[in-house]
Amino acid sequence: MERTILPNQLKTQYPIITAGGTTYEIAEYFIIILSYLLFFLTFPIAIIFCLKTVTVFERLIVFRLGKIRKDGVMGPGLVFLLPCVDEYVKVDLRTRSFDVNPQEIITKDSVSIQVDAVVYYSIRNPLDSVVKISNVRVSTKLLAQATLRTVVGTKDLMELLTSKEALSKTVEQILDEATEKWGVKVERVEIKQIHLPRNMQRAMAAEQEADREAQAKLAAAHGELDASINLKAASDIMQSNPMTLQLRYLQTLNSISAENNHTIIFPFPMGVIRKMMTNFSGNIMKESGTSDKNAAPITDISYNPDYIPQYNPDFNPGYSQNLRQ
Repeated sequence: MERTILPNQLKTQYPIITAGGTTYEIAEYFIIILSYLLFFLTFPIAIIFCLKTVTVFERLIVFRLGKIRKDGVMGPGLVFLLPCVDEYVKVDLRTRSFDVNPQEIITKDSVSIQVDAVVYYSIRNPLDSVVKISNVRVSTKLLAQATLRTVVGTKDLMELLTSKEALSKTVEQILDEATEKWGVKVERVEIKQIHLPRNMQRAMAAEQEADREAQAKLAAAHGELDASINLKAASDIMQSNPMTLQLRYLQTLNSISAENNHTIIFPFPMGVIRKMMTNFSGNIMKESGTSDKNAAPITDISYNPDYIPQYNPDFNPGYSQNLRQ
């Protein structure tokens, strides 16, 4: 069994039973002797009630006749207690937690909010946690509520929403310093949620939606500006080099043919079309016998847009383009 000996400063602060000292009174000696006699008379039945098992994460604070025993904090292992004169308090050293109840808090900019938090703590000094405070858990919880209210009241709403971690660290530091004298170590404070009024939530949602729309419009405007600059540069290049336009025609045809289309639009130079139609109309006139040898050849038929020459496969078998289309 491991025994923790009390330091000298604690011996002067708390009444402790010490062997051979003048602290014992005659009545105390007499009661302790009777307790030992009772133990021997009821042995071995009394051994069942006098031995206590202390686990590794627990400690016992033993009081004898209202005073702390010289053994101090006892455990882990087996601890012997005298019947009728020894009393003990078991202290759990494991990390524990509690929720800070939501409470209405007014921020620095006069906004009413509710803050949910959770506090993790552990007992580092079992003796102080028993002697200096009546209920360490309840006291720590109430102090956490007061500390959270004080810290939140000194900050603006946007600062709270954007820096929850900083708020947690501030509350943890203040709470740890205040509970140190109770033997408590505050390990962590977490802000779970900040509840806003419904009208404030709607206003913030509308503001965020407006910001997103503005960002989208700004991005679209930048995209159109970049596209127009690129189109201007491409048109300048095509205008300076006609061959570039022909290559663009071929690229467009390639992209159209990749799709499952039934109609294909084929761009063709107008000069070539005029020459072909001129030759075609001259041949038609020769066949009909209406052509005059002295007549001037037709070089341009674009003056009559309603004229559509008929297709004659005997005249040009290799020409398969439908001129109407």
